[in-house]
Amino acid sequence: MESDLLHTEKILADRKTFFLDLKENARGRVVKITEDVGGNRDTIMVPSEILGDFIAALSDIKATNDSQ
Repeated sequence: MESDLLHTEKILADRKTFFLDLKENARGRVVKITEDVGGNRDTIMVPSEILGDFIAALSDIKATNDSQ
């Protein structure tokens, strides 16, 4: 299924590169998160409908990490 790239972000962290791509296809919008380590890639797809929940969970994890 063909999808259109609407927005992309790239994060460099040590030997890893993270790509965050907002894409849209006939079924809706998703955020594709790809981790690249030396050419090996792993990807997850997050439906745009749950982005708020996903970001809130990451914020909770960050707050826990920052408090230690």
